Amino acid sequence: MNIVNFTPITALSGGLLIGLSVALFFIFNGRMIGISGIASNFLISKDNRIENFLFLFGLILGPLIYNQITDREINISISSSLILLVTGGVLVGFGTRLSSGCTSGHGISGISRFSLRSIIATITFMIVGILTVLITGSL
Repeated sequence: MNIVNFTPITALSGGLLIGLSVALFFIFNGRMIGISGIASNFLISKDNRIENFLFLFGLILGPLIYNQITDREINISISSSLILLVTGGVLVGFGTRLSSGCTSGHGISGISRFSLRSIIATITFMIVGILTVLITGSL
């Protein structure tokens, strides 16, 4: 970790907002939050289509609003090839179907419910992510 990027106040604030969002989503919708499940339901299911759309729209709109109300600029740069990005997206999609959820669903919602399946899935995500960084970083 680079000490320049150590931001405990913003990290704590972000974590609290995520936790509050998960709790509010469950209270108002009776469902656990997970981005892949919401995206899948929006594309495939006819149930809760408007709610799913609004949630996904909010994921896009949130950073844009943040960028407008703060003096910090969000800079995104993609340095990988299109083929690598598409392959990674397909693998992530396959992984979320295989594990019955994505990192947000298992890591945030599942662990907070002490779900053993989510704890194992999150540990697996982390190990595979670390190995991928170590392997691709040495190439």
